[in-house]
Amino acid sequence: MDAIDRRYRKNQDFVGRRIADEYILVPIREKTADLRSIFTLNETAARIWELIDGKRTVGEIKASLLDEYETTGPELEADLQTILAQLESIQSISQN
Repeated sequence: MDAIDRRYRKNQDFVGRRIADEYILVPIREKTADLRSIFTLNETAARIWELIDGKRTVGEIKASLLDEYETTGPELEADLQTILAQLESIQSISQN
């Protein structure tokens, strides 16, 4: 399966919240007092997190982002793959 056709779903053990000008992900099954388990997302990563629903493909998420941001396709593709890999590495998302 091409990366563009993959679908991701959120790990239900993570919650995301916008607090002031930041967006944070917090694992709710971990010790929330442990600051190493709280992740801050930049604007693009937060938007990707919001678009992940288990139904949209990576290609559909990319298309949405291209409509919303002023960027080139290749630049966005690289950022999208990096952010998805980072979200996977902290186990906040997984492939369907």
